[in-house]
Amino acid sequence: MKLQRKNGLRATALGALAISGALVLTACGSDDNTGTNTEGGEKTSAASNIKCDDAKGQILAAGSSAQKNAMDLWVKNFQAACSGVEVNYQAIGSGGGITKFTQGQVAFAGSDSALKPEEVEESKKICKSGQGINLPMVGGPVAIGYNLDGVDDLVLDSTTIAKIFDSKIKKWNDPAIAKLNPDAKLPDSAIQAFHRSDESGTTQNLHKYLSEAAPADWKHDPKSKSWLAPGGQAANGSSGVASQVKQTQGSIGYFELSYATSQSISTVKLDTGAAAPVEATSENASKAIAAAKIKGTGKDLALSLDYKTKAEGAYPIILVTYEIACDKGNKPETLPTLKAFLNYTASEEGQKVLTDAGYAPLPAEIAAKVREIVPTLS
Repeated sequence: MKLQRKNGLRATALGALAISGALVLTACGSDDNTGTNTEGGEKTSAASNIKCDDAKGQILAAGSSAQKNAMDLWVKNFQAACSGVEVNYQAIGSGGGITKFTQGQVAFAGSDSALKPEEVEESKKICKSGQGINLPMVGGPVAIGYNLDGVDDLVLDSTTIAKIFDSKIKKWNDPAIAKLNPDAKLPDSAIQAFHRSDESGTTQNLHKYLSEAAPADWKHDPKSKSWLAPGGQAANGSSGVASQVKQTQGSIGYFELSYATSQSISTVKLDTGAAAPVEATSENASKAIAAAKIKGTGKDLALSLDYKTKAEGAYPIILVTYEIACDKGNKPETLPTLKAFLNYTASEEGQKVLTDAGYAPLPAEIAAKVREIVPTLS
């Protein structure tokens, strides 16, 4: 993917975010660069609208590596605004984050898939008077990245992707790939497919996409966070898969768009059945995420995503990363910082910084509900 084209797409995505009005921030005023504003008892950063409220000390969090680049931005900005506050987020994968959450080791977990019923039950031991809930916070495309000399524009469909990752298509000049790319000079070389070695919501979302979009060719459990297909090579985390694709000729793998963007990795366009192949961009992911429906009840905002969409310009390999916290029963010593931090990440300011990093904004209806629920955490 050419950098110039990517920059243009990012600018388009940023414009779409501004128009959508997905999130509205209610914040206290800011002052100059020499101090803090304590009017109304709320500290704010110099030249920032971030509300610190009663945030203090350190909170621990862990989970999704899909949102690591988002977290890095959020944490940097939040800590700069709120003196003496530290948010320590470990990108250990969604499965590891949920385990730490249900064991009471972290204030919140990041996961690219909603809590399973058994995980909700487990969370009740930690959330003494409540349970863990799913708060969608950032969306984006799962890019299919590749490294193939001489091929700058690669189109695949769900069937070919399923067969590649299931070790049924093994060479780049396979007739199925050639048919989708009649003008490409595809080499007679082996495909080096990389997948996640750790439990991952990114893996689960790819499973769901392939199970729904190519059911005849992908028979693996769509609910599994672990990679189940035979063959291929494993790497830890999205960063590990991206690094392997970056340095391995003839390779292909899956990871969030932010990893492809930061390492200038070419990404596959999807033939979804729409009039034209769809590129992995924040804007195109937003079009697909906009069709999401809330399936959770009460304060739980777990979403149902449409992986089979054929809407023009909608990129269907998507994920939404949830921040998982107790609705009730959070630890009193970490609750103020937890709420202040999540209030920031859900704000317009918090969302706006993500677009250039390859993430997609939350739909307006869902974003509004997140902003209603975070202040009620107790």
